Amino acid sequence: MTKRASRLVLLLITSYLCLAQVSSDMIPADVKRVGSRLACLCGACKNSVGDCPMVGCHYSAPARDRIGQMLKEGTADDAIVNIFVKEQGIKALVVPPAEGFNLLAWWMPVAAILFGLTAIYMWISRMRKPMPAAPAIDPAVLEKYRDSIDKNLAKLE
Repeated sequence: MTKRASRLVLLLITSYLCLAQVSSDMIPADVKRVGSRLACLCGACKNSVGDCPMVGCHYSAPARDRIGQMLKEGTADDAIVNIFVKEQGIKALVVPPAEGFNLLAWWMPVAAILFGLTAIYMWISRMRKPMPAAPAIDPAVLEKYRDSIDKNLAKLE
């Protein structure tokens, strides 16, 4: 085998091995659609079941198979998600439902920003008010301090 042919074979083998590592492209679209609503609970990633990139993930791979089986049986998307929520709890969802304490978690950043902007506006409006006039200084006191300054400057020379 020539040197060029052996390099070509090595390149083909390497590209095949690299291609075999990509598992998320082989997931059917309907499984990805339902899996994108469910969190991967493997503990190693923060992805959804539909786009978990780990090859052989101990949670998302069986969950994808189960979702595919349920879809073949004709189970609706919401019913599949509800089954996972019933088994795993609310942590099975990628996005928690907007109700109760979760609703507070969604609105708290908005409230904090509005509170901060209001505080900044109030501070700026207070700083923009004209300063009260300085009290008048008695000319005799002013002359006394000027004489003191002149004496101290004379000592420095």
